[in-house]
Amino acid sequence: MNMPLNMHAARTALNQDDELRQWAEAWLKNKERAVVKDLTDEEFDKHWLYVRPERMHEGAIEAVAAYRERTQETSLLHSAPSIFWDIVSL
Repeated sequence: MNMPLNMHAARTALNQDDELRQWAEAWLKNKERAVVKDLTDEEFDKHWLYVRPERMHEGAIEAVAAYRERTQETSLLHSAPSIFWDIVSL
């Protein structure tokens, strides 16, 4: 049985799975871009450099949950790295 996803499991999964981390960063970056629409692309890139660490930390659970949901919806459950599923199933 899957236990609820917690911060430790989400951060561990992000630290151990490069594909997941890249997907989560892009997902969080798009989410941040929707919030700060008034910035040019260049201004946003600078903004992202400053807020990235905080957004990656505070958004870890949400991003991993979104990734998990996406992979289940697209039937990629069996192709995801086993370390990801071992960690988030703790």
